[in-house]
Amino acid sequence: QVQLVESGGGLVQAGGSLRLSCAASGRTFSSYAMGWFRQAPGKEREFVAAISWSGTNPTYTDSVKGRFTISRDNAKNTIYLQMNSLKPKDTAVYYCAADYNPNDTPGRGRWEYDYWGQGTQVTVSS
Repeated sequence: QVQLVESGGGLVQAGGSLRLSCAASGRTFSSYAMGWFRQAPGKEREFVAAISWSGTNPTYTDSVKGRFTISRDNAKNTIYLQMNSLKPKDTAVYYCAADYNPNDTPGRGRWEYDYWGQGTQVTVSS
């Protein structure tokens, strides 16, 4: 069982930055690939970024490449999403998720993730 708690969301102007954190419980955190997803009002939850258990092979959806960076600290059982050059279209609830995956290729599909946090709101004003 893995429990996930996101933090770091808030209101920011376009062009600004935020760093999201996701703290995980459980002693096998390092066995899980971790991902960030987001859901805007009236839209489906979509993939944002993911990282393998070892911290390698980060992958991003095209719309955030070059602006967002996913990272993890297995010693702290925490992952991060650094978001720069934020745009109003980035406004959404952001969720972190965990997938038991000992491989080096993190998944990009919602169905691949077994555990989810409660979400943190990110609002970007124009």
